[in-house]
Amino acid sequence: MERQTQIERLKKESFDLLVIGGGATGAGIALDAATRDLKVALVERDDFAAGTSSRSTKLIHGGVRYLEQAVLKFDKEQYHLVRDALAERATLLKLAPHLAHPIALLTPLYSWWMTPYFRVGLKMYDWLAGKQNLSPSKYLSRKAALKNFPMIKSKGLVGGVLYYDGQFDDARMNVTVAMTAKDHGAAVANHLAVVSLLEKDSHLTGARVREEFTGEEFDIHAKAVINATGPFSDAIRHLEDPQAKPLLKTSSGIHIVLHKRFSPPATGLLIPKTEDGRVLFLLPWLGHTLVGTTDNPAKVEANPKPTEAEIEYILRHLKKYFDIPVKRSDILATWSGLRPLVSDPKASDTARLSRDHVIHRGPKGLITITGGKWTTYRKMAEDAVNQAIKFESLSPNHASQTDHVLLRGADHYSGKISDQLQKNFGLDADVALHLSRAYGSRAPQVAEIARDGYADRLAPEHPYISAEVLYAAREEMASTPVDILARRTRLTFLDAAAARTALPRVLELLSQFYSWDASRRESETKRFYHYLDHAPAQVPPTAEKKSA
Repeated sequence: MERQTQIERLKKESFDLLVIGGGATGAGIALDAATRDLKVALVERDDFAAGTSSRSTKLIHGGVRYLEQAVLKFDKEQYHLVRDALAERATLLKLAPHLAHPIALLTPLYSWWMTPYFRVGLKMYDWLAGKQNLSPSKYLSRKAALKNFPMIKSKGLVGGVLYYDGQFDDARMNVTVAMTAKDHGAAVANHLAVVSLLEKDSHLTGARVREEFTGEEFDIHAKAVINATGPFSDAIRHLEDPQAKPLLKTSSGIHIVLHKRFSPPATGLLIPKTEDGRVLFLLPWLGHTLVGTTDNPAKVEANPKPTEAEIEYILRHLKKYFDIPVKRSDILATWSGLRPLVSDPKASDTARLSRDHVIHRGPKGLITITGGKWTTYRKMAEDAVNQAIKFESLSPNHASQTDHVLLRGADHYSGKISDQLQKNFGLDADVALHLSRAYGSRAPQVAEIARDGYADRLAPEHPYISAEVLYAAREEMASTPVDILARRTRLTFLDAAAARTALPRVLELLSQFYSWDASRRESETKRFYHYLDHAPAQVPPTAEKKSA
């Protein structure tokens, strides 16, 4: 089995670079280093994208909010952050066309004096993108704005501004980056937790790790160690130096998922300023409607739980901007994610902390990279590898290659794959479309498994099928039902009730593949329900329960 093969490599080989953390940045670092012909290892204590990297707003964007700050405050750093992110947006859309695509976003305007402000601002956004602009922004009349997004509140609406950004499936992207790194020679494994750092002569030489399912511990040896654990960066830094001062503060951002009737299929909504100055998005995503996010100080924990106050905050703003009612019981799933924000002791509000990244070298050589956002993960990874090469005198054969290395499934990809899957394998249209977008040119491999008796749906009204469970176990190191239902597919993030329905079939398939006994099946069932209780659970409000 592939994961066990990777673990054996980690035990036996020595590496130029050990990356701790399998989120977007860590996986990106592994890919960048591997494509420079460095010998690289990557370990993740849970699963790829188990934390922050699966809980984003699903946008690949430059950051309109940061552009506003750049202009209003003459902030050159924010200006460069937007410019670089727009360039990375274009790169990511090119490298993974099956997982990422442009999306139109409407900003509704309810006062005439705001019209020139937003028109000028978004034209500047177009200008910064240059030749890589997805499509020019444009002003919409009141009638055109309502045609593009019929659900928005019509009273007082004077028009809107339409602009374009990128949208993607964050967890699928993360898994794909990690698997692409493996394809290029990196030794990659999930469910391996770092328990201590190895050192010789006061310099780090690797880490001791524990395998989650067996409890076995072993050492991984490397010339350099990079800490890419996002919100948990300071915890890893304390393994090197217990007295290390924090680099981060964390904030939580929650999202809710609604039925697709709450959004048009191809247009999202940007609410530029909520009651406390935040930005709120409402987006079509994987056949549903995604709404978020909040921004509140939070403690660091593995599976942060959305609070009722945060959920009510989002519902309150939907009522303010929507003409159709949205009730608590309309929520299909909700989750919370932590953002690692570069600490600034002068900032009292996490919304004002920088999301740009920093690279820090500890007293024994631990390289920590943190901050940033999904859009710039590739550039962050490149910067981290450059620093590791500099600090540890590593000898790559190339400069960074990742601005043109296609991610797994992007080679020979075309939109016609969906039609071919229907014609050649007899798959339903929605299943074929899903497979083509999730796996790209590798979708026929999943369809071949489906043809062998695994074409049944994991849950009614959702396009996920049993073949994906087997493919994920064979090809993507999925080891638990949560790995399958939260990240290889996105069912727990879209519809918590449907994920519960799918669990028995997923357990059956994984049990057969991994030869699980009754005890392991029971522990995986408990793991799944614990996860749902803390992350994408649907919990109808007490008031609606009483009135039912």
